[in-house]
Amino acid sequence: MARTTGSDGEKTEAAVREAAVSLIARLGYEAMSMRQLAAEVGVQAAALYRYFPTKEDLLFTLMREHMEGLLKAWEAARPASIDPVTRLAAYVENHIAFHIERRHATHVSNMELRSLSHERLTQILKMRTAYEKELRTILRDGAEAGVFQVDDTGLTAMALIQMMTGVIVWFRPGERLSIAEVTASYLSMTMRLVGATISHGTARRLGRARDAVAL
Repeated sequence: MARTTGSDGEKTEAAVREAAVSLIARLGYEAMSMRQLAAEVGVQAAALYRYFPTKEDLLFTLMREHMEGLLKAWEAARPASIDPVTRLAAYVENHIAFHIERRHATHVSNMELRSLSHERLTQILKMRTAYEKELRTILRDGAEAGVFQVDDTGLTAMALIQMMTGVIVWFRPGERLSIAEVTASYLSMTMRLVGATISHGTARRLGRARDAVAL
């Protein structure tokens, strides 16, 4: 009997996406074949095309969902406070937590942009720009308020994004540093980089991170 649309199909599609992220992160998009992916999931290769008509459709879906998730996570984490230091601390915490939890997906999203068609690449880059604009706005607001010492908000934003995202290259759970330790260190480095004077709220945030390390 043919598989019917419904929960089983949704589970299979989710399994395909999960397996694809792992395989692409390990092998690279060009090296991974749909046949390999099908074997990993335990379905016939032809069944994959029911969910993703082309291999690029699959890659684009993975990248789009990654960026949608990142934007949604920041929307939920964005503090109500207008204080730039508090907002920057929240941005750093959210960015690190999101990317550590999705290390393979982040690797795919960063390394396989070259594999997208121009139209789809443009869509992903627009989403990235929207996310990074949030950081540039925080830095600009802080500089205008005199709480940050930033000469070039665009360059500083790029440096911070690269620094924070780079955590996925070396971080491994259970090794020398915990997520709490990484977050506390990166918050301190970020504040020093922008010349911030730490507010009481941010000091408490850093203190909670360090307390979590001590526990």
